[in-house]
Amino acid sequence: MSSAETISSLGENESLKRTISRLNSSSSALVGPGDDSAVISAPDGKFVVTTDTLVEGHDFKTEWSSGYDLGYKAVASNIADVAAMGAVPTSLVVAVAAPGHTEISWLEAFADGLRDACEKLAPGCGVVGGDLAASEQIVISVAAHGSLEGREPVLRSGAQVGDVLAVAGTLGRAAAGLALLQSGNQDAIHAYDDWVNVQRRPQPPIAAGVDAAKTGATSMLDVSDGLAKDATRIAKASNVTLQIDPLQLQGFEAVIEEAARAIDAEAMEWVLTGGEDHALLATFPADAKLPRAFKPIGIVLPQGAAPLMLGAQPLPELGWDSIRG
Repeated sequence: MSSAETISSLGENESLKRTISRLNSSSSALVGPGDDSAVISAPDGKFVVTTDTLVEGHDFKTEWSSGYDLGYKAVASNIADVAAMGAVPTSLVVAVAAPGHTEISWLEAFADGLRDACEKLAPGCGVVGGDLAASEQIVISVAAHGSLEGREPVLRSGAQVGDVLAVAGTLGRAAAGLALLQSGNQDAIHAYDDWVNVQRRPQPPIAAGVDAAKTGATSMLDVSDGLAKDATRIAKASNVTLQIDPLQLQGFEAVIEEAARAIDAEAMEWVLTGGEDHALLATFPADAKLPRAFKPIGIVLPQGAAPLMLGAQPLPELGWDSIRG
């Protein structure tokens, strides 16, 4: 019988104490963890807020992802949404529900993942509060906040005919990692562990969101559910058609082709429909100088019969559905 300390054996107060002690602080926090609520500064009176939930068995498996991985991923997936509005991530509130037999070492590793993701992806951002509760499975819920620094938010609905469609970050690598894990092919998993690690610990280009806003991006979002699905969201919100140039996707495809062959999969399918890379997809005026992180992949056309085209062919709205899977 294991003698390891668990959440249940330590209780809520001691478990939270050990967790909070491992976290970094937020430079925007006037009052951090320890009171009923945190107090966050909003210098221009405006801020953005987003939330996301990860559910064991639906969004992740503990045999594939460690506590550290899940802490890192929880931060990355949420602050990517903040960056997609053109804002700077400032703070997060994190709630965790877990079985009482969960070892405290798992919770400590989770906190380490939260801390390291903040420090690497969004320096100055930190966890300012949260909650710990008991449940039959692990559920992680994060609310992230960001400062617009006096700028207007970049919405999905602003794409204009003639704009350039561009992406910052990677496409298809997280989907490749997930497919490798699902394949159970240990040789392939170890051979392409870079893509597996993108699935476990995404690396969204957070700073590129602010760069895009300063450059005059007319629309933007976080590619969390797949390029086809998320590009369609911009098209529908803006009442336009987006046309992706398939030649501009070949570089993304080439990087993951070997992994696809190893498990008899299609690399381009990962590029088009795979989520969780958390790239940023944006539109810019045709005469804008794109920020260095962005690669042009298409153009904005007048609204046609299909919201999204891959070359001359309509591209279905395929990708991850958080309810259907």
